[in-house]
Amino acid sequence: MQQILDHQSIVGVILAGGQGRRLGGVDKASSLLGGRPLIEHVIDRVRPQVSDLIINAAGDPDRFKNLSLPVVPDVVEGFAGPLAGILTGLEWMSVHRPDARWLASFAVDTPFLPPDLVNRLAMAVSGEGVDMACARSADRTHPVVALWPVRLVDDLRHALTVEDIRKIDRWTARHHIVHVDFEPVPVDGGEFDPFFNVNRPEDVIEAGRILDLVEK
Repeated sequence: MQQILDHQSIVGVILAGGQGRRLGGVDKASSLLGGRPLIEHVIDRVRPQVSDLIINAAGDPDRFKNLSLPVVPDVVEGFAGPLAGILTGLEWMSVHRPDARWLASFAVDTPFLPPDLVNRLAMAVSGEGVDMACARSADRTHPVVALWPVRLVDDLRHALTVEDIRKIDRWTARHHIVHVDFEPVPVDGGEFDPFFNVNRPEDVIEAGRILDLVEK
């Protein structure tokens, strides 16, 4: 598949700041799947798709030290949700990767992301001349899994700090966004949504079942 945007122009951020309430308040990133922390599965999926990868997370960054990736806390005080993580990634880029123009964001609880995810989002942005692109599957949008332009960093900071906007959809509604559809992934005995996310204890069990099928 042709890649429209230059790979070097895209930085990735894994949003690992969720509070994990439905998982009993445990750190989602460190929850085990197949004997490995959930975040490691996400890294395996997305690291080849971007030029640089960072982790956005609160708390002690040393819990991620074995991953050899920058860990960046929210640039907005308080638990401001995923928009704050996206702003954090964009502002990190302005300092560390001023040559890059796009930020791809990923949720830490989605261990089966498509290997062509970023490329397809980039193709949609280039092909349709829109501001940003967001993944969608089974008629359900995934606002946290998207491609964001650095040029909107000031607009986003104003939305968060002055307008107190917290919902991603409320901010993206003022811009031109395209949704990119992804099909279920066929496996032996069925199929699964590549954006399956681990929110509840029963999801951990289901993710383990999917992992066994994927690794067959």
